Amino acid sequence: MLGRKQFLQQLGLMAGAFSVDSIFNQLHAEDISAANLSVRNLSPLQLAADEKYWSIIQQAYTTNASIINLNNGGVSPSPRVVQEAVERYNKLSNEGPSYFMWQVLDQGREPLREKLAELAGCKAEEIVVNRNATESLNTIIFGLNLKPGDEVIGCKLDYPNHMNAWKQRALRDGIIYKQLEFNFPIENDEEIVAAYEKAITSKTKVIHITHVINWVGQILPVRKISDMAHRHGLEVVCDGAHSFGLLDFKISDLGCDYFATSLHKFLSAPIGSGMMWIRQNKIADIWPLLGNGDPRSTNIRKFETLGTRSFPIEQGIGEAINFQLAIGTKQKEERIRFLKNYWAEQVKDIPKVKLSTSLKSAYSCAICGVSIDGISPTDLEKQLFTKYKIHTVGIKYENVSAVRVTPHVYTRLPELDKLVKAIKEIAAAGK
Repeated sequence: MLGRKQFLQQLGLMAGAFSVDSIFNQLHAEDISAANLSVRNLSPLQLAADEKYWSIIQQAYTTNASIINLNNGGVSPSPRVVQEAVERYNKLSNEGPSYFMWQVLDQGREPLREKLAELAGCKAEEIVVNRNATESLNTIIFGLNLKPGDEVIGCKLDYPNHMNAWKQRALRDGIIYKQLEFNFPIENDEEIVAAYEKAITSKTKVIHITHVINWVGQILPVRKISDMAHRHGLEVVCDGAHSFGLLDFKISDLGCDYFATSLHKFLSAPIGSGMMWIRQNKIADIWPLLGNGDPRSTNIRKFETLGTRSFPIEQGIGEAINFQLAIGTKQKEERIRFLKNYWAEQVKDIPKVKLSTSLKSAYSCAICGVSIDGISPTDLEKQLFTKYKIHTVGIKYENVSAVRVTPHVYTRLPELDKLVKAIKEIAAAGK
């Protein structure tokens, strides 16, 4: 009984995931710390190709060996430490939900907010913990004070859920939603910035930017677009679903006013976890998507009036942050870019094969689109899985026609060798 009391006291006061007895410290801290020590003289770029080091990281995941999962752009698996945190605290919750959830686990959100803010490079009072980028961006899109005739500029390759939210505002409130067309890859920031600037009129109020285009992995110059937009007196909404936890940046680097991400992508947090950031001086002006007793409050927590929520998932996010910090975001970015380039460089000159993504580091990282002349994306996706057990996703949308391939830190080089072999054989067969 004494052990349980000590456990609960520690959980309540030291926030579980960020205590000395965190699950990460129990399972992985020693091995990863030793691995980091052994490569301390390597730059992130050099470390990216060190297979011995990354084998330690790969062992932390529990992915199914019967398939090769290269659709991490959709949702990433969590490492074992995150899974165990969710399972442990879910069991604890069910020992007495109204007590353990509200009296114990609920105390972990503020330390989590602090850690997320540290990782994101912003104030804790600007961070909201929620379910995903869609929830965050719908909160922002429907919370902005826009009137009939106000214009919003987006892109036809933004994420569908967010485009649909803007379209619904147009239908309901009479705003004007304009969408730009791009033929990616584009390896010229000024061309992209100029396209957004050209679309601005005296009625434009907001520019919506996707940091990393989910279809083909193009990285947009968010800071340059934000600076340009602010010179015109506009606000900037940034969708960072595919950048946070992958690219080495701080939200302040982007210059935007609003930012949203799904933590279950490259951060490898539990499935169904997300984060919203609103610049502090703009919090009062955004209406909560779900009703709050003080909707014009300056307190960021007004956006967390969600009713019953998953406290175990919040503890899991904490352990995902521990895992991320142990590796280092820059090291993670370079490793995943190395994996993408590893396979893409080998297939780009194969007859009939085409890449839809730049291989330059400024314009892509994890996601890369590939196609084969004469084979539809759906058929290519099907062949990759049926014949080779390689899971990808076929995309036929707007001007994108490709299979999206996205490795992660747990991806092994032999798996990518199998992908290269599969593309060569399918391209040679021509059907």
